[in-house]
Amino acid sequence: MAQPPIGFSAEWSPQGMPSFLAPFNLLTTADDGVRRRIGGWPLYRWWGRLLQWRTRFAGTTVSEYAPLPASVAPAQLAAGLKQTYGRDCKLLIVKDIAQDSPLLDEAQNRYATQFAHACEEQGYVLLEGQALAWVPIDFGSVDDYLARLSAGRRKNIRRKLRSRAGLEIEAVPAGDRRFQDIATLAEFYALFDNVYAQSETHFDRLSAAFFRRLLQDADSGGVVFVYRHAGRMIGWNLCYEHGGKLIDKYVGFAYPQAREHNLYFVSWMHNLDYARERCLSHYVAGWTDPEVKAFLGAQMTFTRHAVYVRNPLLRFLLRRLGRHFESDRQWREAQEKNHE
Repeated sequence: MAQPPIGFSAEWSPQGMPSFLAPFNLLTTADDGVRRRIGGWPLYRWWGRLLQWRTRFAGTTVSEYAPLPASVAPAQLAAGLKQTYGRDCKLLIVKDIAQDSPLLDEAQNRYATQFAHACEEQGYVLLEGQALAWVPIDFGSVDDYLARLSAGRRKNIRRKLRSRAGLEIEAVPAGDRRFQDIATLAEFYALFDNVYAQSETHFDRLSAAFFRRLLQDADSGGVVFVYRHAGRMIGWNLCYEHGGKLIDKYVGFAYPQAREHNLYFVSWMHNLDYARERCLSHYVAGWTDPEVKAFLGAQMTFTRHAVYVRNPLLRFLLRRLGRHFESDRQWREAQEKNHE
């Protein structure tokens, strides 16, 4: 709330839920086919800016799920958000509502389900959100974990893991004195910015001030895994222990070195082993890259977004065309079809 993404403004709703105002491109969650078709229309470079809408979001960009206030009844929360923000912008989006999550308890899941139904009754359109990757820590070693995968995947992953021999891995707690150094903070932020720059989806660009506060917060339970090759930092991964789980939050990579040393794969296995050694119950690996994470053995749980469109005609169109804005759902359906 103190350091929202660049260009965003954050506030607490009267219902006790965090919210933020942000520019939002309507094609952000559209499937690849829709993006390509619309991007190819005549003069798109000139009129495409019309698809950038000032949007009110309820939720955050830094939590796995929308932090729903349990002290407010689900129906009251859905109605209250609509009353507070429904005319504020063209779009109101309650983002990342949990959907039968194995990572939450029964009461939290029940509240999320009731809230989603209440949103529908208030005229919101429910769209499926992103795939959240997670792994139960129910194995005795990395070898035991890999044994569950197909022979082809085991061979591929083991080949990539040979890169570990040339790497130095250090676990640094958040709040370490090195994070008081301006040059060190700048180096960490530069590697995060590398990842942001190469991402296909650009929505929330976190600021250097945001990372300074995270890295300097000794009470957060954060740990930064720093990866070096020949004494030079080529990647880092900030994780948190929370509720008996290891939550993977942010990474920074130096390119092309991170790819050359297979840091994505190496860090995945390192995190699993760290969670096992700490006797944690789950590794929660975040959004994005569901194909790669599924290849690495992750399971997926999905969220929903509740979208309220101020214009009734556009609201009707969203109901009819909403599936084209559920890119991870289409990935899931393709996976299920391949397994039939």
